[in-house]
Amino acid sequence: MYKLYYAAMQRDDLVIKSYFEKLGFDSRIADIYVALQAHGPQSISDLARSSGVDRIQIYRLLDELKASGLVKVEARYKRNIIHAEPASNIQLLITKKEQELAGIKEGYADFIAQVSSRSASSKSTKVQFYEGMDGLRQMLWDQTRYQGENLSILYDNSQHKTGKSFFERWVRSCNEQDIHFRGIIGDHFIETQQAWYAAHTNERLKNWESRYAPEAIFPITYSIITYGDKVLQFNWNDERIFGIEIQNPDVARVQRQFFNLLWNQLSRVDDLTGPSSVS
Repeated sequence: MYKLYYAAMQRDDLVIKSYFEKLGFDSRIADIYVALQAHGPQSISDLARSSGVDRIQIYRLLDELKASGLVKVEARYKRNIIHAEPASNIQLLITKKEQELAGIKEGYADFIAQVSSRSASSKSTKVQFYEGMDGLRQMLWDQTRYQGENLSILYDNSQHKTGKSFFERWVRSCNEQDIHFRGIIGDHFIETQQAWYAAHTNERLKNWESRYAPEAIFPITYSIITYGDKVLQFNWNDERIFGIEIQNPDVARVQRQFFNLLWNQLSRVDDLTGPSSVS
């Protein structure tokens, strides 16, 4: 009976820690909160023992824990006692993240317009247009020549347009060169992935990490890829396939900053099973 109870407690702890990770917290914050929930209010020394987090680290994390509404500190003679705040306080954090994402989304169109207009006249700027399937494949294949990190905001997957044969060659080349990818995706991308892999099996990117942007917070309507000093914007429908490649270090740098601001507000996701499956 005790083993069953202990196993259930471990599963519960994993659920709590997984959700803290989705919120972007340091894993040690989850350890501290779980220990407080399990053992009640504790001194710093007791909490270090029950959570496995070093005392110095607990002191360093206390400000973040308090600012996030996760703990309160009771001052007693010669020591402080740490109390866990109600888990419902996390709703305030979720609301804050939603507001931050909405603010990022609101200024994006003006931001891109201003950066593009200032850089378009620069001698270091090259703008190239691609159209049709051959153009799309060329844009994607050029990525295999750059071994740095590739950042993508993706509306849907590309293999249902490029075809399996090209996509497999592209993936194999990326994997052989150990190219790393981070992607921000939404519901439509996940739907196209599920539809594709329900009918196909093929090699996948080995260095791929994705995060989920909810439709209500940051709707993705076309795809943007940033690598090196290039920013690619492309879209396709049944009537037309087209893309624009802007090569400018300033545009790429600012787009990379925007991507990272958005990335840091989002939760990890499995691009095949969706946001509810994150572990």
